[in-house]
Amino acid sequence: MQFSTLALAALASLASAQKVHVVKVGVNNSLTYEPSDLTAAVGDMVQFQFFSGNHTATQSTFDKPCSPISQNSNITGFHSGFIPAAASEAMGMRAVYSIMINNTQPLWIYCAKGNHCEAGMAMVINKPAANPNRTLAAYKELAKGATTELPTGGATGGTPGQTDATNGTADGGAADAGAEGAGAGMLVVPSTVLLAAAGFAALLL
Repeated sequence: MQFSTLALAALASLASAQKVHVVKVGVNNSLTYEPSDLTAAVGDMVQFQFFSGNHTATQSTFDKPCSPISQNSNITGFHSGFIPAAASEAMGMRAVYSIMINNTQPLWIYCAKGNHCEAGMAMVINKPAANPNRTLAAYKELAKGATTELPTGGATGGTPGQTDATNGTADGGAADAGAEGAGAGMLVVPSTVLLAAAGFAALLL
C-alpha cells in the first residue's frame, strides 16, 4: 500500500510540474492574442483561452500569413476550429485549446475568422533568433496584403477543453494541465495521468 501511494504521488508530481503558458484570445473584444510574442520550451503546453467572439488559433508559415500551413508545406500544423466564447461563458466556463510544444521551431499563428488576420490578429511562438527579419511585426505587415484562408476539415493538432472562468482550473484533455498566468497560477494533474497512476498503483497492491 505504501509503494502504491508513493507511485501515485510521484506521477502526480510529474504531471503538475509541466509548464503551461496561457494565451488570452479576444480579451475585451479585441482582435488580439495576449501575449502575442511567446517563448516556450520543448514539453511545455500552450493553452489558448477564448474570451470573446468566435476566433481560431491557426498555424501558418511566415511567408504565407492568413493561410494554413498545410496548404504551403508538408506540415499538417494545428487549427482550433472556430470557438464561440459566449457558449462557454454562459455556463461560467471558458473555452480553451491546448497544444504541446514538440520543438523550438517558430510557430506563426493567425485567426481565420473573416479579415481578423489582415487586421493584425496574429502571434508567434519561439520567433527565430537567427533571422532578425522574421519578426511578428513583419508577419503582420505581410498579413495586411493577404487573404484569409480556412483549413479544410475541422480542428486538428491540439486539444479542446474548458476552464473555470473564475479560477482558471482547466478541464478536458490536454487542457487539464492547467494554467499559468494572471489569476491562474494553479496547475492541475490531467485526468489521463491520474487514471494511469491509479492503474499502476493497483498493480502494486
